[in-house]
Amino acid sequence: MKLTNNTILITGGATGIGLGLTERFIHLGNKVIVCGRRKEVLAETKLRFPSIVTKEIDLAIESQRVELFEWIRENHGELNVLINNAGIQQHLSVSDENFFGKAKQELVINIEAPIHLTSLFLKLEKLDTIMNVTSGLSFIPMVKAPVYSATKSFLHSFTLSLGKLLKARNIEVIEIIPPGLNTDLGGKGLHDQFPPVSEFITAIFQQLEEGKTKLTFGMSAVSANASQAELQAAFDRMNP
Repeated sequence: MKLTNNTILITGGATGIGLGLTERFIHLGNKVIVCGRRKEVLAETKLRFPSIVTKEIDLAIESQRVELFEWIRENHGELNVLINNAGIQQHLSVSDENFFGKAKQELVINIEAPIHLTSLFLKLEKLDTIMNVTSGLSFIPMVKAPVYSATKSFLHSFTLSLGKLLKARNIEVIEIIPPGLNTDLGGKGLHDQFPPVSEFITAIFQQLEEGKTKLTFGMSAVSANASQAELQAAFDRMNP
């Protein structure tokens, strides 16, 4: 992937990992479009980075995903990079009364939305790169976030297949595999003990410069390259 002179859409690009990607891509001289459902958060990001383009959209709603694509095609048809970053994580028990309802929210945002956006944005003539943000939990699930972990395993598998499917079209598919990071994913304070997003961003951009398509950091690098026995042992340690 070339790192400059792109037009990039980052879903969920106003917070957490998405914000880190936004900042770095702007610094490298790219046009960055950020979408999200919270108007006030988008406004704050726009104040911080005046060059970004923002679009308020709820990716949980199919018609709004179509609206986003049509808006991009009409106003930013030169877009060549799609980054499926938006995701939600919930700590759930299968015995919770509202388990299925909350699980459906994760399935829609973490699976349905990136699949749908991928299908839509492949219609853009200039598209040459798709980046999907998965998780170290793709390999070692956290049982208190069972649906989130499973959705990221799905997206990991889908991303592997997508890379092969789009090779003939010269569209590069890149997987970003973060470990636990100090973000508000799942709720404020849950990840305070983890490394800062800035360290992760620095590491994955170095890998992009090296031409890698599987971007890892810290524990996600260990998980992504572990044997089945090592993964099972790590699973048992993480979920006593």
